[in-house]
Amino acid sequence: MIQEISQFIKQALKLDYLPNVEVPKEEGFGHYSTNLAIIEAKKLARPAPELAHELIAQLKEADKNGLFEKIETAGPGFINFTLASDFLSKKLSEALSTGDSFGKTKSQKGEKIIIEYTDPNPFKAFHIGHLMTNAIGEALARNLEWAGAKVKRANYQGDVGMHVAKSIYGMIQLNNETPDKNASLKEKVAFLGKAYALGAKEYELEETKKEIEELNKKIYQQSNPAINKLYKLGRKWSLDYFEQIYKKLGTKFDYYFFESNTAKFGEKLVREWLQKDVFNESNGAIVFDGEKYGLHTRVFINSQGLPTYEAKELGLAKLKYKKCKYSRSIVITGNEIKAYFQVLLKAMSFVFPKLAERTEHFPHGMLRLPEGKMSSRTGEVIEAETLLNEVKSAVEQRMQDAHFPPEEKKEISNAVSVSAVKYSILRAAAKNDIVFDLESSISLSGASGPYIQYSYARLAQVLKKGAFAKSANFVLLVNKEAKDLAAKLIQFPDIVDFSAKTLATNHIATYAYQLAKLTNRFYEEVPILKEEDKEIKAAKLALAKISATTLKNSLEILGIEAPGRI
Repeated sequence: MIQEISQFIKQALKLDYLPNVEVPKEEGFGHYSTNLAIIEAKKLARPAPELAHELIAQLKEADKNGLFEKIETAGPGFINFTLASDFLSKKLSEALSTGDSFGKTKSQKGEKIIIEYTDPNPFKAFHIGHLMTNAIGEALARNLEWAGAKVKRANYQGDVGMHVAKSIYGMIQLNNETPDKNASLKEKVAFLGKAYALGAKEYELEETKKEIEELNKKIYQQSNPAINKLYKLGRKWSLDYFEQIYKKLGTKFDYYFFESNTAKFGEKLVREWLQKDVFNESNGAIVFDGEKYGLHTRVFINSQGLPTYEAKELGLAKLKYKKCKYSRSIVITGNEIKAYFQVLLKAMSFVFPKLAERTEHFPHGMLRLPEGKMSSRTGEVIEAETLLNEVKSAVEQRMQDAHFPPEEKKEISNAVSVSAVKYSILRAAAKNDIVFDLESSISLSGASGPYIQYSYARLAQVLKKGAFAKSANFVLLVNKEAKDLAAKLIQFPDIVDFSAKTLATNHIATYAYQLAKLTNRFYEEVPILKEEDKEIKAAKLALAKISATTLKNSLEILGIEAPGRI
């Protein structure tokens, strides 16, 4: 619709460019809006509201096909468009015929995008920071796919480094407590957590610090069979555990990359480009002098001759491209390493200039609980599974009186608890920190994932009782609730495109909530199954079908299940 209205304005006003058209953020400002008058008024040094009135007169004159019911001005000179009922009916018929694919577009067609997200480190906890990165990354991947891009999901994990050395040191010290092969995965991962905490504590002591650093070298060189055995065991436990969490969250990765694979290649690159003056030697280490470019200096090979994260990331960029000839590479991390990525991309611009141009760092805020910031070193880390289980427990408490079979109740509580957490993350702009609130996250009456799931389930139950036709006369739906819902529905493809273009899936989350409110208003105020007129009933059921499909598709993009009942 945005493209159609933009083209209409261009032709009507004989412009040499396509004006910006968008969906208003608040209700009461039409179905679509443009800031054209404000922009042109600045060029002409004229009052924008005055110019807006003149442009509206021309637009109304040009609207020979009756696309708009109203064209009005508001605020500092915005021009707002309200679509005509006949045109809305036509668009609804198109949506109905599209079926479950409604909302899919081609705005990103031709793009081949690799998105790296989650990135937990084996031997360490999968904490709520990883949960936030996963929710954002999965939603972005799905959003870009819905907009026509080919997307590959990548997960880059730190399976070498000091954290591994600390963990294996702890495993050695706690040898008598090592779980046997019959122990549960949960017990094995708990042991790794205890081992890491011990190793991290011992690393603070001068007498053991050197021992752990030597252990780190042996792990990197794979030179000790006994240490290699512990390494493989702990790594497998961690990765198996991570897979359980991905399944619960609805994520499947196409590629897994590991620092153990990128380290040697990254080290080779840095040493090679040291000879070309991209890197410098400094106090026994090899560094990139970021100060030359208004950044900061970072170590790429440390004084012990081992590659750092930075060197490994250089190797990773090339390895990604070998797997997937991407047009864009999006790397999603917490915003605390924003400055690190600026230096990395600058160094990459010399080593792999084309890949640097295609690489985008997507930083996001932090997920917090009311207790405050987490810390893995001090043992105060908040694990993702702990949060999910806490939410699930609260959901199950509320479902105590629900008359569902036990297995279905379990499936619903799983879907609702994941929805509660994911939506709490995705409803806000990604750059913002989020304080998770348990009560509001599971509410069935506010901006929450469960509320949107509930709205879908209500319509799904209606559609079970009354079959919808493949075509309907939507003009017969004259009440305000139906017309408001219809207008919101046809905005869905535009929202998909806009959020994909801006990499901001919070627009999908906001849209889904607004749509849920309108579907509930329609459900409560407009009798559907009790309607006696066959044609009007058919139109109501068809509108309910499009609404249910759009809610389900919105949730799918957000990585959230849509149960048939709650």
